[in-house]
Amino acid sequence: MTSRPIRTCRSRATMCLLEKCVLLACVRGSHVRGAHRELCSPAAADPKSTLKKRRSPPPVFASLSLSHRILEMFLTRTEYYRGVNTFSPEGRLFQVEYAIEAIKLGSTAIGLRTNEGVVLAVEKRVTSPLLEPSSVEKIMEIDEHIGCAMSGLIADARTLVEYARNHRFSYGEPMTVESTTQALCDLALRFGEGDEESMSQPFGVSLLIAGHDENGPSLYYTDPSGTFWQCSAKAIGSGSEGADSSLQEQYNKDLTLQEAETIALSISKQVMEEKVTPNNLDIARVAPTYHLYTPTEVEAVIARL
Repeated sequence: MTSRPIRTCRSRATMCLLEKCVLLACVRGSHVRGAHRELCSPAAADPKSTLKKRRSPPPVFASLSLSHRILEMFLTRTEYYRGVNTFSPEGRLFQVEYAIEAIKLGSTAIGLRTNEGVVLAVEKRVTSPLLEPSSVEKIMEIDEHIGCAMSGLIADARTLVEYARNHRFSYGEPMTVESTTQALCDLALRFGEGDEESMSQPFGVSLLIAGHDENGPSLYYTDPSGTFWQCSAKAIGSGSEGADSSLQEQYNKDLTLQEAETIALSISKQVMEEKVTPNNLDIARVAPTYHLYTPTEVEAVIARL
């Protein structure tokens, strides 16, 4: 059984350090101002009066209140942008919105549901000729009847996938596709500040979850806000807008599995910046079990275009 990593929350430590710096600056400023007043006052000529003044405690309490006021002014301006649990006056969680925007920079992933099963196709960005293409995983198996394609931060996706796999390891029984999706979205909402069991920020990844259970084939889409939808066809990632438009034109519920493969590949070819090859594209199907295509099988699908 795998354990999910716990992210350290650095916001509390940052705020403590900021408060100490502001307090130190204020205390030092109070000492300088106090010394200046002592030297410039008429009583400075009297040694006894000066000695009495120097023995009096510095105005630390005034500095404390001033530091809190400065800190409050700083927080009021930026807490909506940095905090993961603080709503802005407009009712927005900016950290969740930033995570959703990060998905638009990821690889394009496409999913289509048919009566026979579900097809997934994902672009693989091989950034260097020294990089082994097989090491770039954009489609992962959750169970023998469930697979998922991802766009965004792969490390976050691995955390979600490992969490979903734990049910089979713990109970020895399969989960339905909807229950698996619900469990992942519940985990995606466990972010906060000051709690060691919570994530320090939202997951920066979006998933297309394909599965086949007693209810038949199904396709679900999740985002960093913990929301999920059931879809007939969906695209995520950097080319999602153009891919979704093409899916609306080409998709119909009577598609065969082979036709869905061809549509997914042709749309991927339209939105990808490079030529489609088995090295930069992953294809998988769940019909009714999960199967990731080999490079030879991907080459055969490309040949049908």
